Amino acid sequence: MDKTQYCMKLSVQPSRGLVDEKFTILVQYAPPGFRLTIHALHKSDDGHSWEAFAHYTTSATGTVNVSEDPSLGGTYSGVEQMGLLWSLRPVPGSSPALRLRKVNVQTPMEVTISVYQGHQTEGFMDQVQLAGTVVERWYMAPGVRRVPITEGGLTATLFLPSGPGPFPGLLDLWGGAGKLVEYRAALLASHGIASLALDYLTPKITMETGKMVTNDYFETAYRVLEQHPQIIGSRIAMFGLSLGTSMTLKMAAYSKVMKLRCVVCVGASHVQPVVGSVQELLDYSQKNAGKTRINEDNQVIYRNLMLPIPTDPAFKVDVGRLQCPLLLVVGEDDQNWPAYEAAMDMKDMMERAGNSHLLTILLYPNAGHLIEPPYSPHTRFGAFRTVNTREKVVALWGGEMVAHSRAQEDAWRKTLVFLREHLYSTNPGAASFSTNNQGNN
Repeated sequence: MDKTQYCMKLSVQPSRGLVDEKFTILVQYAPPGFRLTIHALHKSDDGHSWEAFAHYTTSATGTVNVSEDPSLGGTYSGVEQMGLLWSLRPVPGSSPALRLRKVNVQTPMEVTISVYQGHQTEGFMDQVQLAGTVVERWYMAPGVRRVPITEGGLTATLFLPSGPGPFPGLLDLWGGAGKLVEYRAALLASHGIASLALDYLTPKITMETGKMVTNDYFETAYRVLEQHPQIIGSRIAMFGLSLGTSMTLKMAAYSKVMKLRCVVCVGASHVQPVVGSVQELLDYSQKNAGKTRINEDNQVIYRNLMLPIPTDPAFKVDVGRLQCPLLLVVGEDDQNWPAYEAAMDMKDMMERAGNSHLLTILLYPNAGHLIEPPYSPHTRFGAFRTVNTREKVVALWGGEMVAHSRAQEDAWRKTLVFLREHLYSTNPGAASFSTNNQGNN
């Protein structure tokens, strides 16, 4: 096609929005029945390039609406409004086992959307695009404030929603990779919840002393939220993923300081020595290291570290003690943590204790371990440095791309509903979603 013959138009609306907000991609003024490729390109904060692409054929009016028209091939197929984000993958020739994560939440995730002639699969940079535009995806909504926190020896960042408040609060714990991970807390603050992202594995105090933090460290973080003038001290939640769920469940069940309004755990395990803190949990995992499996692709499968679920109460959090609502988000193909088995055991424990009305379980078949905010690219496996030995391995997280992406969208929506219900309602013990406390995709 001679580009000068046509004034093809590409629009993406909204061109600027939050990462969990859908956008509409529309191609107009192309010839009827024209074969084209829509391509997405993103350069991450760590300098790696990611791409996704989909093949379309224009309608009789020369248009393609990604929200309504099926992709005929590419990195996804079928009608997928946000497929150009959740199917992003490293460009050919990239380092293996990459994971796309936003490091600097004060800048947007910029995605270049382009249209190319024909059904292309490679060499996009060597071709002339027919139309293009840049989309901004933000974790921080306008007015959200980012406040580094160092008091009490903490390594943390507080994100405050726009406005004077006061707001409900949330303590956000990530998993075994360590470091301060801010993007989920920033996004939660964009939805009206003051959120404190906490580094508990590699904080400054641990780097200086060589000693892991104790339970007091988490209680100090809770007090920072509780005493903040713009936070409602009686309405604080805790949100954990992976290893972060271990400390979340422990503090929720046993801390005399932390009076949590509700708890969210993604890819959770309650299996750990009840006595002790982070170091004892890591030692317990190390003791079970022989249960680790390596698959034919040399990927490490950690899920057996905590299996079988112990019967000895000294080695699992007594969730029967919980007095606040608990939401468990479970990928049934989790290859990193025995999330399904742990959820079923926690369900039994809470039923026996008479507090199962506080439990909601979201089960997602064919979803893996890293259930993140919606439209995040699915990471089936990724480079990972172990906490104890600092050995670099490739961990298998599990999940199938489409099912996992559906799970991320559904779980995030239901998580926000759960948090709003229990952080804003006057009845903190109310159950959520369904009568059997179980949801799925």
